[in-house]
Amino acid sequence: MTSRVWLAERQLEQGASAGAILGFDTGGPRVSLGLVADGRIQAVLSRVLPSHGAGLPAAVDELIAVAGLTVRDLKGIGVALGPGSFTGLRVGLSYAKGLARAARIPLAGIPTLDAMALTAGSALLPGALVCPMLDARRNEVYAALYRFSADALERETDDLALTIVELAELINGEAILIGEAKAVEVRALAAAKGLRTALLGAPELYRTGSMVAALAAARIAANDADEGAALEPRYVRTPVAIRATAI
Repeated sequence: MTSRVWLAERQLEQGASAGAILGFDTGGPRVSLGLVADGRIQAVLSRVLPSHGAGLPAAVDELIAVAGLTVRDLKGIGVALGPGSFTGLRVGLSYAKGLARAARIPLAGIPTLDAMALTAGSALLPGALVCPMLDARRNEVYAALYRFSADALERETDDLALTIVELAELINGEAILIGEAKAVEVRALAAAKGLRTALLGAPELYRTGSMVAALAAARIAANDADEGAALEPRYVRTPVAIRATAI
């Protein structure tokens, strides 16, 4: 579990020396990509693809072109590891490994909920609770709780898979909820408890890929890249196909 996640401005500053870093999140129906360089977000792209496997390479090429670069200009890659769609995560990680290997550049795997939490921005009150969440199907969400303190988000939980009722019970005081339809439901449950919450959905969520890139840039600049062959998705719960095989 990552105990502390510095806010985006700090990540970008720490990763400024890494060069152009591509980041992307393929764990949901909408693919989010970002490119950072020289301590700034250079380009962002987010869209629903009919097929992650078929559409991701073209989306990456488009993003890099928007930044005025080519694949050969990339100095590293960040990829969201999940939780999220099992198929989407596998496709994204496989593509990231292949691209990093072909270009001979470092690769950093980034927890998806860490990247989502950073989309809350820096205008947070001390002690603010931040809760990013994703639809996990089967009436559950993937979520984690973070507490803002001294320019960083401190993780209070591991990645969780739980019902929206269970998540609402974990929220105390004012909170920033990050997500889409399920976040709206959690907000309603929190309001029923008399709690005040803010909701961040689109377009903030479309920036997740750029937060992946910022987190990866800071790690790559610190020579903390991952061994690509060892990287695996963070499923949180066992994929259905694997469970069925084990029965």
